Amino acid sequence: MSTLNEQGTALITGASSGIGAIYAERLARRGYDLLLVARDLSRLQVLAARLSQAFGVQVEVLKADLTDKADLQAVSQRLRSDKAISVLVNNAGMAMNGTLIEADLDTVDRMILLNVVSLTHLSAAAVANFTSAGRGAIINIASVVALAPEIFNAVYSATKAYVLSLTQTMHSEVSAHGVQVQAVLPGITRTEIWERSGMDESALPPSMIMEVGEMVDAALSGFDQRELITIPSLPDAADWQALVDARSKLGPNLSHSSAAARYK
Repeated sequence: MSTLNEQGTALITGASSGIGAIYAERLARRGYDLLLVARDLSRLQVLAARLSQAFGVQVEVLKADLTDKADLQAVSQRLRSDKAISVLVNNAGMAMNGTLIEADLDTVDRMILLNVVSLTHLSAAAVANFTSAGRGAIINIASVVALAPEIFNAVYSATKAYVLSLTQTMHSEVSAHGVQVQAVLPGITRTEIWERSGMDESALPPSMIMEVGEMVDAALSGFDQRELITIPSLPDAADWQALVDARSKLGPNLSHSSAAARYK
């Protein structure tokens, strides 16, 4: 996509529905041109036509299955080469229900490819593009289960912990180059991902489920405040800072030449 838009273009994965579609609408409202990536071409085209008409921005759609190596390479190459792209929203992901012992390992592999491998490849491509330009932003959609892995499926929780860790490390690597990085940790959000994973949303307390528009609006508010980690449900940011401080306190004692006395 060639554009003279000063905002640039936002590339959004998993854009055909749910969180991705709302990010597309909100960023179009902010004046960004869009490059929408997902497997469902017909839904992308309907969304693109609506947003282009409503907000007067350029919207391109790209059909891609990010678990397919060739498709992932094509999107990565676009990210590396298109200097109009100024924002990457790594939203594409999948969940699964059940314990590890009963899991279908083909599904596990696909989830790791989508939640971890594709996100890593696209982040690397965006970093290469954005650092050379001295500007840009990467928004990675993680989950609160990165902080509370015991409450949900083991592999899904682990993939989201990876997203959180990767984002924190990327921030330390690219912030000096003018690139903003954010990890968003939603709680349970009303999207199609839960139905696809086999979970019964009706079994959950309504007080735990956030509407997707409210979640994305909170995430973008955190983005505007240049938060590295945004937890839309968290009332007091000091609670997150306390966790960061506790982790930092461990730092000086994480690597010594001898084992701690309690192990001797």
